[in-house]
Amino acid sequence: MKNVINISTVTEYNELLGLDTFHPLISVVDFSKSDTLLPAGQSINYNLYIVYFKTERRCSLRYGRNNYDYQAGTLVFLAPGQVLTVEGIGEDEVKPTGYALLFHPDLLRGSSLGHHMKDYNFFSYEVHEALHLSLQEKKIVFECFQKIDYELQHTIDKHSKKLIVSNIELFLNYCIRFYDRQFITRSDAGTGFVEKFERLLNEYLHSDKPQIEGIPSVALFAKELHLSPNYFGDLIKKETGKTAQEYIQTKLIDVAKEKIFNPEKAVNEVSYELGFKYPQHFIRFFKQHVGHTPNEYRNSLN
Repeated sequence: MKNVINISTVTEYNELLGLDTFHPLISVVDFSKSDTLLPAGQSINYNLYIVYFKTERRCSLRYGRNNYDYQAGTLVFLAPGQVLTVEGIGEDEVKPTGYALLFHPDLLRGSSLGHHMKDYNFFSYEVHEALHLSLQEKKIVFECFQKIDYELQHTIDKHSKKLIVSNIELFLNYCIRFYDRQFITRSDAGTGFVEKFERLLNEYLHSDKPQIEGIPSVALFAKELHLSPNYFGDLIKKETGKTAQEYIQTKLIDVAKEKIFNPEKAVNEVSYELGFKYPQHFIRFFKQHVGHTPNEYRNSLN
């Protein structure tokens, strides 16, 4: 098994590929300018934000035990701390192709982008969740990369950081739009996931699992559907208009109402059956969503 290569700076990444570094915190990489071959199956631990832009299918990327949905014309996003493995296609050595944008978190310190990087959920997407670009979208991505690269080739001055960070933010905002388009164009698959989610949620709430495993969570169903929690949450929001958490809570209230309707069930019993550790938490949750306590709601039905 090959050792994991740890990359903590932009300079280390460029040195790995035999490329020059024009800015210590950011780089736009054109892999065609590198002659470096990596051993197939080499894993790299990145402490940087990285966006890979694949232009041809000569290698694949693996995160954990799964391969990315990474064809020609796709973008893959990595947050600091993720380990990626480059796999060759019938080769012992791999030459990466396409382009990459990489930047250190320190570049964003004190900027508005730094404050809301967490809002770009696609940096936490996993397998089968790459962004597939149309021809027009590819052109826009190239233009964004070129603008950033222009600033890196330009002599660094007092405007450099603001312009570089602004162009990164512009690029990421375009990616939000492109993902919205992808959710729509793949709506049939999205609808299928919603139906599966609905079925799994119903099965969970009408079983004894809540008593054993607790209140159902977004992460639980994302795992069942082999999606990352963020991708799953975004997909549900696009398809239903509700967040996955809101969807779960709505269903939880519906089932709670069914159970409360049975006068033989105590509120404490309903609470336990739905996975709440303490009855007072269930009572607070129910009143927050219904406007009445469980007993008040039951009395109103009578």
